[in-house]
Amino acid sequence: MSDMTEGYDEFCAYLEKYSGIFLGANKQYLVSSRLRKLMAEHKLSNLHDLIKTIDRPGQNKLKTEVIDAMTTNETLWFRDNHPYRILEEVLLPEFYGRKPARPMRIWSAACSTGQEPYSMSMIINDYKAKNRVFASGERIIATDISPSALEQAKSGEYASLAIGRGLDPTRLKKHFSEIDGGRFKIDPKIAAMIDFKQLNLQDSYAMLGKFDVIFCRNVLIYFTGDFKKDILTRIHSILNPGGYLMVGASEAVNGLSDLYEMVHCRPGIIYRKKS
Repeated sequence: MSDMTEGYDEFCAYLEKYSGIFLGANKQYLVSSRLRKLMAEHKLSNLHDLIKTIDRPGQNKLKTEVIDAMTTNETLWFRDNHPYRILEEVLLPEFYGRKPARPMRIWSAACSTGQEPYSMSMIINDYKAKNRVFASGERIIATDISPSALEQAKSGEYASLAIGRGLDPTRLKKHFSEIDGGRFKIDPKIAAMIDFKQLNLQDSYAMLGKFDVIFCRNVLIYFTGDFKKDILTRIHSILNPGGYLMVGASEAVNGLSDLYEMVHCRPGIIYRKKS
């Protein structure tokens, strides 16, 4: 049985350095649940030995597996619902009503296994069909730090258990096909709008380009106040004028009133870039 107390502080510092995630005290249970199997496979008895092993030359695979295990979180289709209602009822009508029209760009930051960007794509496709919008060229850039989460997302295939987490039967029937073993695959038309890329939120965002809407939801809660402010400041720099930011239900954009103005959508709050 691995000891998750010996080397815990050292591991917390390592995780924050390489992923930005701040664990804080007394989260040994979380580390244990995420790393127990991996440490048993490598015959490591405590977190101090894990850090020593990772730091040896040629251990990039283990480092990736550790960061992967600590950053992969379960997600839902249409999580919290109101961000997608706002996208459909507020942002898409505003965007498609602009002249001259140009292709819309959205960033799904920390997209995990793909449910968020696929949910957005379904909303956009359904909105365009319903309202006879003939614009094209929309792009959703979906990023995550985890290689395994991105691999799952790119496949567009989900087990019935994952499908049942927030996806209603109408959308399932319309946008998925059932494949072998009770698994479901996303419609290629929905997948075609999305580009998946690996990105650590500590890295530069400049190569991603500019965006009209950014979803950075349910990830800021894992970071320190300073790192959170750094992320939100850099997000501001890649939003187009008047662009929008959505954060999670338990997250807020505090202390940045010079960069963002709050927009009440009842229910839900979004943040518009100040020029």
